[in-house]
Amino acid sequence: MTADNGCEPELSDSLRTFGAVLKALREEAGLTQEQFAPRVRYSVAYVAKIEQGKRFPPGGLLERSEAVLGAAAAKVLKAAARSLTRKAGLASWFRQWAGIEEEAVSLYTYESRVIPGLLQPEPYIRALFDRHLPPLTEEQAEQQVAARLARQRLIVERPNTAFSFVIEQALLDRRMGGVPVTRALLEHLIAVGAHRNVELQVMPLMQEEHAGFEGEMYLAETTDHRWVGYVEGHGTSMLISGPKDASQMLQRYGKLRSQALSHQATTILLEQMRGAL
Repeated sequence: MTADNGCEPELSDSLRTFGAVLKALREEAGLTQEQFAPRVRYSVAYVAKIEQGKRFPPGGLLERSEAVLGAAAAKVLKAAARSLTRKAGLASWFRQWAGIEEEAVSLYTYESRVIPGLLQPEPYIRALFDRHLPPLTEEQAEQQVAARLARQRLIVERPNTAFSFVIEQALLDRRMGGVPVTRALLEHLIAVGAHRNVELQVMPLMQEEHAGFEGEMYLAETTDHRWVGYVEGHGTSMLISGPKDASQMLQRYGKLRSQALSHQATTILLEQMRGAL
């Protein structure tokens, strides 16, 4: 992601309280996190973060919990949810997608504006936030850098999730932040592309057949094998959950993959670009 403000949420009292209530109700039902998580169709790691107050609970959690914990417990959980607030953290318009992203079976990304957040090395992230408008304080910038780096653990922590990225060559030629930042970016892309669950493709500068003229797109395959789309820009976003609309996005993304350089050709290009710096 690009405009997510990069953040883990600050641990607000209401998030801590909700997490503590969920943990107490789960333990009262005699369930461990490992037993509870699959019953509500979220990962153990995701449930743990909610209980720690590090994740805003997704909308489906309350309904799914009622079937597991019972009606009385669900009423208590809903009461706790009504008091939820959040300090600085994930932008409200990004929050829902962040939850989908963490649980996705497949994640597809096409970007023409900036290197996708999951692929950004620290020097590149800092170069972006140094240019943020309005300017960030030093503390805000450090929080954002740390949070974005933390999100990148998804690629390592979810080896069974298929990640596909199509990025425009212009983003590499731009040399955002200068030569040292670009070198770090190229080396990072080569390293991430070596993961078995990652397919990285560059769209050449000269490409007469190009299906990405409508702009960036993000697609996720959920655990129940539905496809959801997401688009964002200038502090706003839209989640696209309608089957027809998501299917159209998936078709465009498939065409983009066929038009971009192969994963192997992309690796060769990245190595050549690194050598030319």
